[in-house]
Amino acid sequence: MQRVTVLCVGRLKERFYIDAAAEYAKRLSRYCRLELLELPEQRLPEDPSPAEVARALSREAEGIRGRLPAGAALAALCVEGKLHSSEELAGLLETWGNRGEKCLAFVIGSSFGLDEGLKQEARVRLSMSPMTFPHHLARVMLLEQLYRGFQINEGGKYHK
Repeated sequence: MQRVTVLCVGRLKERFYIDAAAEYAKRLSRYCRLELLELPEQRLPEDPSPAEVARALSREAEGIRGRLPAGAALAALCVEGKLHSSEELAGLLETWGNRGEKCLAFVIGSSFGLDEGLKQEARVRLSMSPMTFPHHLARVMLLEQLYRGFQINEGGKYHK
């Protein structure tokens, strides 16, 4: 069974996000060994300078790299990433599985995004939408899309 790690910068606080993420984590347990990791978001002043943001993202990237499973295929969620349909994401999951990738790691950054160096290390950059969403909602959306992707690959009825 494939291992999927989702690394998230920032902690879910709202009950509705926590419940939704838990529901999709439960559903995904049928298809993969899911590991959800929350890493602390760096504290920044109210109106941070670009240099302060860059330093914070660099420190967050160090924490992410320290928690990435060895040899994982890394996917970075970022606004400049490529938009994929649910079927295309299912195809990526299938391709990685067929290549023998034992672990997939998806990284969701803080509200300021991800360090550029970390994004360059990723095999793929994914964008959820050209619209802006709270980064905590991105976690729920990613988990739902992973579940949908596994369902598509299985020929399940969840995806219409």
